[in-house]
Amino acid sequence: MLSNARFEARIPTQDLARARRWYAEKLGLEPVEERPGGLRYEGAAGVFCLFASAGASDGSFTQMGFYVDDIEAAVAGLRARGVVFEEYDGAVNGIMDIEGNYPSKGRGERAAWFRDSEGNMLGIAEIVP
Repeated sequence: MLSNARFEARIPTQDLARARRWYAEKLGLEPVEERPGGLRYEGAAGVFCLFASAGASDGSFTQMGFYVDDIEAAVAGLRARGVVFEEYDGAVNGIMDIEGNYPSKGRGERAAWFRDSEGNMLGIAEIVP
């Protein structure tokens, strides 16, 4: 029924203006569209929207991920912009090596996580072929 549908992520915000500034300043992302209570962002292969919400994520799980070609460079660039990465046992410079992946995605991933201005957990990853 939905196998041909396009997918988009929705990320809740308590303060949409604050989130917009954070995504621009920290991630270098600007919305491609806006409407009252919402901002729409497009990447090379995906879409997400920030929306004003009375509810909030508890931040205990990854809500959205970004795939990059060079995770060390991406983490360094984001840190230079003030992004604070989560620290986990086994991580090196905030980056975890993860064994196993979907067969079409290689044999593993290298990943790091951070929270946005609203406490939403976001991930960044590089595929290990």
